[in-house]
Amino acid sequence: MDPGARKLLSDVTARRRFSARSHSRVLRVARSIADLAGRAAIARADIAEALSYRRWPAGG
Repeated sequence: MDPGARKLLSDVTARRRFSARSHSRVLRVARSIADLAGRAAIARADIAEALSYRRWPAGG
């Protein structure tokens, strides 16, 4: 995982107070996105895309 991806995931995890399970799910989806794109490492864009698939509570 590149440093930008690591920082984005860390920042969102802290800001949104993700559980360990939520963190793992985002990481797993991002890994799948990177695999489908043929990349060996997870990029910041992969984390951002994985986060875009999450449901967010209203007002949050």
